Amino acid sequence: MDTPFERQGLFLAFYRFVTGLLFACHGVATLFGVLGGPQGPAPSFGEWPGWWAAVIQLVAGVLVVLGVATRAAAVICSGTMAYAYFVVHQPQALFPIENGGEKAALFCWGFLLIAAFGPGRWALSARLASPRAVAHES
Repeated sequence: MDTPFERQGLFLAFYRFVTGLLFACHGVATLFGVLGGPQGPAPSFGEWPGWWAAVIQLVAGVLVVLGVATRAAAVICSGTMAYAYFVVHQPQALFPIENGGEKAALFCWGFLLIAAFGPGRWALSARLASPRAVAHES
């Protein structure tokens, strides 16, 4: 039977996977006009900050899903969402429920959690590590 600690690692992997996938979907929607398209006007190539934010969402979201360079990607994702919250949403009203910044706030804190806890042993980076390191983690 699994111990609570072993289940914790599995659920952290699910959390990392789902959060990264949802974030990457935002980037795909904005860059390629699929999955419902961008939420707002589509940014043109290289436009700051919209196009760059979408590229970060796609690339860093995929890295988080895979569990490769996870901590760095999660810090970048978290910072991107903090920027979005404080520059785009917070000037409209104080609370996220009032200013439409719930997703930005949740992604910001969610990715900060992933950065703090790391990718876990269910990450691709853990599988690619030397067999000795993987055996040591178990």
